[in-house]
Amino acid sequence: MNGACFKAYDIRGRVGEELNEDLAWRIGRAMSEQLRASRIVVGADMRLSSPGLSNALSEGILSTGADVIDIGLSGTEEVYFATVYHQADGGVQITASHNPADYNGMKLVRAGARPISGDSGLFDIRDQVLANRFPDGQRRGQRVRQPDKRPYIRHLLHLVDCQPLDGFCMVSNAGNGAIGPALDVLMEELAGRGIHPLLHRYHDTPDGTFPNGVPNPLLPENRADTCEAVRQHGAQLGVAFDGDFDRCFFFDEHGDFVESYYIIGLLANALLADQPGGTIIHDPRLTWSTIDTVLEAGGHPMQSKTGHAFIKERMRHDNALYGGEMSGHHYFRDFYYCDSGILPWLYLSRLLASSGQTLSSLVRDKAHRYPVSGEINFTVADTQAAVTRIREQYRHSALSEDNTDGISLEFSDWRFNVRASNTEPLIRLNVETRCNPELLASKTRELSSLLGGAA
Repeated sequence: MNGACFKAYDIRGRVGEELNEDLAWRIGRAMSEQLRASRIVVGADMRLSSPGLSNALSEGILSTGADVIDIGLSGTEEVYFATVYHQADGGVQITASHNPADYNGMKLVRAGARPISGDSGLFDIRDQVLANRFPDGQRRGQRVRQPDKRPYIRHLLHLVDCQPLDGFCMVSNAGNGAIGPALDVLMEELAGRGIHPLLHRYHDTPDGTFPNGVPNPLLPENRADTCEAVRQHGAQLGVAFDGDFDRCFFFDEHGDFVESYYIIGLLANALLADQPGGTIIHDPRLTWSTIDTVLEAGGHPMQSKTGHAFIKERMRHDNALYGGEMSGHHYFRDFYYCDSGILPWLYLSRLLASSGQTLSSLVRDKAHRYPVSGEINFTVADTQAAVTRIREQYRHSALSEDNTDGISLEFSDWRFNVRASNTEPLIRLNVETRCNPELLASKTRELSSLLGGAA
């Protein structure tokens, strides 16, 4: 084990090759010592390796004298909630999100659900783990199991008025991820309030073998089940979740996939209607639609570097109301500035149910005004050299240049962002135009050719 599983934002790697139970024990021990913790929350997703890693991590924490609050099978946002709810000094979710079945990992937070990333303590934990030097003679902490999801679900329902959802027809696709049990409690709590959505649930059983494919709705081949279910039931909305359900993706009433970029504007608009003048955070990849929508709604758009640790830090700094990334992450001030997969679904469902409008009609104008390429990935030998080559090709004719994350160049009627992946040898390209799909296609081809063809 050489520490390769320690990434910029989290821990992730192939089980047995980059991550194992011995390493998990050391991570628990080092994290607890680094935080000087008295209690840490631990949750785990449905992967076959998750129980073993969770137990080893917990044993490492317990060996420092700290207590473990074990919430069992859970999604990442449940760890965020439980860390605050139980006033813990930290929290860990065992998950590899949407990665293949033979991967696993961990997402770490400190008190208040503040992320622990590469620049805020994760690499210090890595260094102690690799040194493998730990003092002896610590008293052993206690492991307390707290699997009750009702406080978490009740907190979400406190934030969103779901009364309009009574009778609203929807489809959900859990992808055999961890969300199924949380949806059970959600539906029970709604029923207790006299709210009965018509929710048609698919692939609800958590199953780490992924019998219906890896839970990654960003992959076009993983969208067919949700599309067909929406059409079959005549649903007004479809939602699909990734494995640890901190991301969600939407399908309109026709079963067509809706780019998360346009969802950001809808959610920002809905939240600003209730809390005018708020700050909305967005990433640099695609910006024009979000900026214009937020300004029209009387809000203040602010840009942040891509990635949950950067978004959360910027949101706290500016006390932002909401933040959105086109990758399907949505962040809320009232949820400890953290990302959630259930909250955006509830907010969007309420918007559609209360307005009587369809999702396709709400995004049609934005999609026409700001057509986008969608994120295109390229495998390149030297990512920084590729970014530099693109910059030199276009910067002299650009109206503006921004280097917040990779390079963003803007022209009068089109813009693009090229950035290196933080976790893979990939270049990611996003292009958008103003009301010009032909220009979009032309520039996307042009940039793709320079980058060497899509991965």
